[in-house]
Amino acid sequence: MPDLGKYEATVLSAWAVALVLLAGLVGLSLWRAARVRRALEAQERKGGGNG
Repeated sequence: MPDLGKYEATVLSAWAVALVLLAGLVGLSLWRAARVRRALEAQERKGGGNG
């Protein structure tokens, strides 16, 4: 790891915030995908498909 000097806390906290936000976006995307998949399967079971 390079020596960041007096900016170490700022740089590392920025990286931490970025990683937390990315993890949150991935988690939210996976959660929404599962929710939409369940809704689609429920709609298909009810016979609501077009065709």
